Amino acid sequence: MPSHRSAEFVTVLLLAGGEGRRMGGVDKGWVELDGVPLAARAAARLRPQADALLISANRNLERYAELGRVVADAAEFAGGGPLAGLEAGLSACGGGWLVTAPCDLPFLPDDLAARLLAPLLRGEAPLSVARCGGHPHPVCMAVSADLLPSLRDYLRGGGRKVREWQARAGAAMVDFDDAPQAFRNLNTPDDLAAASQG
Repeated sequence: MPSHRSAEFVTVLLLAGGEGRRMGGVDKGWVELDGVPLAARAAARLRPQADALLISANRNLERYAELGRVVADAAEFAGGGPLAGLEAGLSACGGGWLVTAPCDLPFLPDDLAARLLAPLLRGEAPLSVARCGGHPHPVCMAVSADLLPSLRDYLRGGGRKVREWQARAGAAMVDFDDAPQAFRNLNTPDDLAAASQG
């Protein structure tokens, strides 16, 4: 990978294709925190950080289309989880770089994309993952579009584990220890209630 590549065109992908099991099966993107849907909050955080916003979703497509361009999982990879969403995003992104985040992180940092992209632009790795307090957040990542063929190969081989594919791809970790609240995940009704109370 060439060193010191420029971030000529950056796309962000909001991952909203999950089943929301811990939220009772509802579409988490449309669960509201203080009257604002989680997907809208996350999209508002991500949109200023990139040139284009894509949304990986498999239901409520018309609603998500109000926030950005929706990309559904390819039929070949249906049921493949976040990596299927990543494949759809990489297939649709208009440039060499894709930054991803899930819809249930409404407090994402304003510099998420810049910090995740830094090691890629320096030529140190083709993929980076956010880490906070020693804990990785695998679906908060920056990915070179060059990894699309290897991702497809992994999915076609039956692979579904985000961390396993990232390790194979040579992921670098990017620490966000200065922003512990940024990765506060709202997975359950209790998480939502706690976040609403501050």
